[in-house]
Amino acid sequence: MATMLSLASSFDYCNSSVQFLFSRSKLHCSKTLVTKRPGVRFRFSPGSKFRVFCESKTQELQIRRCSPLLEKASLSSNGALVSDEWKAVPDIWRSSAEKYGDRVAVVDPYHDPPSTMTYKQLEQEILDFAEGLRVIGVKPEEKIALFADNSSRWLTADQGIMAMGAINVVRGSRSAVEELLQIYNHSESVGLVVDNPEFFNRLAGRFCSTATMKVVVLLWGEKSCLASGETQNVPIFTYKEIMELGRGSRVALTDSHDARQGYTYEAISSDDVATLVYTSGTTGNPKGVMLTHKNLLHQIRNLWDIVPAIPGDRFLSMLPSWHAYERACEYFIFTYGIEQVYTTVRNLKDDLRHYQPQYLISVPLVYETLYSGIQKQFNSSSTVRKFIALTFIRVSMAYMELKRIYEGLSLTREQKQPSYVVSMLDWLWARILAAILWPLHVLAKKLVYEKIYSAIGISKAGISGGGSLPMHIDKFYEAIGVTVQNGYGLTESSPVIAARRPNCNVLGSVGHPIQHTEFKIVDSETNEVLPPGSKGIVMARGPQVMKGYYKNPMATKQAIDEDGWLNTGDIGWIAPHHSVGRSRRCGGVIVLEGRAKDTIVLSTGENVEPLEIEEAAMRSSLIHQIVVIGQDQRRLAAIIVPNKDEVLQAAKNSSIVDADASDVGKDIITRLLYEELRKWTSECSFQIGPILVVDEPFTIDSGLMTPTMKIRRDRVVDQFKEEIANLYK
Repeated sequence: MATMLSLASSFDYCNSSVQFLFSRSKLHCSKTLVTKRPGVRFRFSPGSKFRVFCESKTQELQIRRCSPLLEKASLSSNGALVSDEWKAVPDIWRSSAEKYGDRVAVVDPYHDPPSTMTYKQLEQEILDFAEGLRVIGVKPEEKIALFADNSSRWLTADQGIMAMGAINVVRGSRSAVEELLQIYNHSESVGLVVDNPEFFNRLAGRFCSTATMKVVVLLWGEKSCLASGETQNVPIFTYKEIMELGRGSRVALTDSHDARQGYTYEAISSDDVATLVYTSGTTGNPKGVMLTHKNLLHQIRNLWDIVPAIPGDRFLSMLPSWHAYERACEYFIFTYGIEQVYTTVRNLKDDLRHYQPQYLISVPLVYETLYSGIQKQFNSSSTVRKFIALTFIRVSMAYMELKRIYEGLSLTREQKQPSYVVSMLDWLWARILAAILWPLHVLAKKLVYEKIYSAIGISKAGISGGGSLPMHIDKFYEAIGVTVQNGYGLTESSPVIAARRPNCNVLGSVGHPIQHTEFKIVDSETNEVLPPGSKGIVMARGPQVMKGYYKNPMATKQAIDEDGWLNTGDIGWIAPHHSVGRSRRCGGVIVLEGRAKDTIVLSTGENVEPLEIEEAAMRSSLIHQIVVIGQDQRRLAAIIVPNKDEVLQAAKNSSIVDADASDVGKDIITRLLYEELRKWTSECSFQIGPILVVDEPFTIDSGLMTPTMKIRRDRVVDQFKEEIANLYK
């Protein structure tokens, strides 16, 4: 009986039990791994060359799951009818390779080795990785944990896992080992793809003793860097080895028609789960969000309204690739021939100048950091230059405020619209004053803002999501002519559900719903739908809403009702529709005012949204981080991490300390912070009473921030509970 085999080379048929020895592949695995194919057995032995045994016996056909368009040839050869429409996320790579083949897709300068890949090369890389996983025994629908950070190889691994029908379970390397272990075990993952040997060494002790791992893949680095003794029973492959195995197997399948007949080919369905994303969560344990190919394809098809990118545009990527926001945006931009450059927090400012990207997709903290850097430059300038720069900015802010009025982009909650006559007078008044300020605004562009442009480097737009963008930051960027578009979404919605458009960039809002998405605002107690302008719980519905939480039907039922409405947990309102007046183009935009579960209930029964106060306080250059507290207390308090350099400079300017002083006492810091809070939060509905000054910043590594740089309120409060108790005494 003729038998077939496929792996690492073109193979001939065997009519009897014959043993072949191949010396070209040196796979140093720590245990024997047997991979089955029809009539052939592959055996990988520790520290030896691998051997292939051809046996004259019939085995059952193996199922191969394929991304329909990406591996169209394989499905077609098996008699399946395949359309040219995207059905699974990896299908986008076939379309992009055909349209933009020799254009640069990714630039990854900070890994060893640095890499640059075209769209054609990236497609082949993904196909090789997917096939390599099949060769080492990964099966469709199995969960593979992908614990790694931004890189071109992360993208290859992510798409390779999806392309062969497995489900990736994603997280970054900065999460705690216990959290990663919990995610791995809860998701029932069977394999692990990790960043590098150093990271795996950190995990190995706990994982090898308490988790089931069929295989480990290192995206970067060599196995020689692994700690000895930890992985005796786990086969480990480098990225290069997986690629070689996949490439060889693909060649063999291409060359042999009979080899292809050894499989049953099935197309991945749009409703299949593509990935499990565990929410970072500012409170509680992470939950596994099941996102399907259909969920993610909705984002890919509908984000162009927000980011009208064209082939050749350049994006900078610095957010965790596993995060739903960064991930959906990456998939989307690669369907338009974009060049993506991977950067890091440390290199961001230099890379903005060097690469001059058209777009930056990031979180509010990054835009706040850039803003703080610009303010610091102003403060370090001479008194005259500082005065001129700040005066110009104030003029530009006033000009843009007037411009929003006559363009109809000024937000309001008022349901009753003004009369036509009043609207015309308002429009005329704003036009005249704007015309008076316009020459000064143009002069400011020439003298001040052009230097800021070259430093920031974003020529088209910065897209902000994953948190609330403070209003003063929003207004500052608008004034200097840098477009920042705020968006809104959740991991549970893949994630984008609303965003500001380039032609309707309503400050203070998160924009209109994206296509095929509905919103409503409901009363938190009665669940009654509220009219526009009324504040309540934001509910959303659309094709991007998750399939549910993995192995958690109760949480799924709490999050999504029977009609498919997702409870976002956010408090907000929908702007009323006006046909005339300064708000005539704002109708239907979503405005957020905090998280329902972040609401502080004072002992007086009053409800306080801390976000408003925190945003106001963060306008002070002396405050680095702040968390407003006061649950069940009579008044609010705050935990503050001061900006020590700015505090020292303020103390010197006020002659509180000598000009040559290098430090400031805690009493002085507290006094200066009180003054700043009174100054910046005076217009807020509630004022802050006692404050707790903390020396060390809240960081991801300390567990006090999520991987997407949101402060974990519950953990901060828990860590400083004794100090808080003393504060209220």
